[in-house]
Amino acid sequence: MDTLAIRKLRTNFILIAMLSFIAVMVFTGGLINITNNLEIRRNMSRTLDYIIENEGDLPEPEESSESELSSDESDTFLQLSPELRYSTRYFAVLYDAGGQVEEIKLSHIHSVDRESAVQLADTILEHDAAFGTIGKNYFFKTAMYEDGRFIVVVMDASMLINLNSSIIHSTVMICGVGLLLTFLAVFAASGRMIRPEIENARRQKMFITNASHELKTPLAVIRANTELEELMNGETEWTQSTLRQVDRLNGLIQNLVMIARAQEKEEPGIRGDIDASAAILDTVTPYESMALQQEKTLTTDIVPDIHMNAVESRIRQLTVILIDNAFKYCDEKGLVHITFSRTRIGRQARLTVSNSYAAGKDVDFSRFFERFYREDTSHTANENAGGYGIGLSIAESICTQYKGSIRASWKDGIITFTCVLGL
Repeated sequence: MDTLAIRKLRTNFILIAMLSFIAVMVFTGGLINITNNLEIRRNMSRTLDYIIENEGDLPEPEESSESELSSDESDTFLQLSPELRYSTRYFAVLYDAGGQVEEIKLSHIHSVDRESAVQLADTILEHDAAFGTIGKNYFFKTAMYEDGRFIVVVMDASMLINLNSSIIHSTVMICGVGLLLTFLAVFAASGRMIRPEIENARRQKMFITNASHELKTPLAVIRANTELEELMNGETEWTQSTLRQVDRLNGLIQNLVMIARAQEKEEPGIRGDIDASAAILDTVTPYESMALQQEKTLTTDIVPDIHMNAVESRIRQLTVILIDNAFKYCDEKGLVHITFSRTRIGRQARLTVSNSYAAGKDVDFSRFFERFYREDTSHTANENAGGYGIGLSIAESICTQYKGSIRASWKDGIITFTCVLGL
C-alpha cells in the first residue's frame, strides 16, 4: 500500500468514525427530545383533564389520607400537588347545549381578555380537534359533559416550552462540542495508527529502488557473458533466450522504478499551462503506422485547445500506456479509438481509449489496475505482446495526481478506459 492510499484510508476512517458519532448523537439527542416532548404533552393532557373534570376550576385539594383516595385520584399526581392551582396558567370557556357561551373563566391568567378567550375557543372548535397546540405557547383540550354542555380549556405552557427549547439548544451545543473533541481525538489516533504503514511504504519504495540498482550489475554481466559466448561459439537458441530474458528483466526493473516514482507526491518536472489536446494528438500520431502494419483501424476525436496545469511528459506517458494497452489486447483487425474533451460539470477533461475486445464479457475489470494483474485469457492470447501488468497501475497513479480517476468498462465487444483529469 503506497502513501497516497494510506492517507486515503485514514481520511475514510476519520469520515466513517465521525459519521458514526454524528448518527449516535442525532439518535440519542433526538430520542431525549422526543421523550421530553411526549412527557410534556402527557402532563398537559392530564392537567387539562383535571381542569375539565372540575368544570374549568382548580379547587383547593382536600386534606385526606391516602386510604381515602379513589383509584382515579391515586392514579394522578395532580390532586396531590397543593401548588397546582397557583402555578397553572389557563382559561376556560364553557358553552351550553345550544353552542352559546355560558361562562368564561379567566381567574388563572392575566394576558388574555374575555374577547380574546372566546375568539380563541371558537377557533379551536372550528378545527374539531380534542387535544393539541395552538399558537406557540398554548395547549388546549375540549370535552362534552353528559348534559350536552361542552368546554374548551386553553393552558399557557410557555415555561415548559421555553425549558424544552433550552434543552434542545443545550443538546445541540453539547453534541457540537463532543463532535469537535471526537474529531480531534480520532484525527490524532488515526495519525498514530497510519504512521507505521507510511514508514513501511517508504521502506518498500527504498527497497525497490535499491534492489533495482543492485540487479542492474548482474544483468549487465549476464548479457556481456552471453554476447561473448555468441562471439566465440556463435548464436544458439539458448543464448538468444537468455538475452530475451535479460531484456525482459531490464524492462521490469525500469517499470518498478517508474511506478515507485509515480506514487510519490512529487512529480518529475514542474507543472505549467500546456495544450493537452496537442500533446495527446502528437502522442497518437506515431501509432498510425503501427495500425497500418497490424491491419487495425485507429480513429481519434480530440477537441482542440484544451489546456491543463500539468507536466506534459506525464500526460504523454498516460496516453502511451493506454494506447499501448489498446493495441496489445485489440482483436485482430479491430478498432482503436481515442477521444479527449471537456466534461460537462466542473473544470475537468475526459480522455478515453477504446478497442475491440470480444472476450471481455466475463472479465473482472475492477482488477485491471492491480499491479502485475493480467487476465488469464488475455495473457495466453497475447503472450508475444509482452507487458508486466503494471502499466495501468501507473496510469491510475497519474490520474490520482491530477485529482482524477480511471475506470474500465465493456459494452458490445468494446472495452473502454476512461480517465477524468483536473484541468
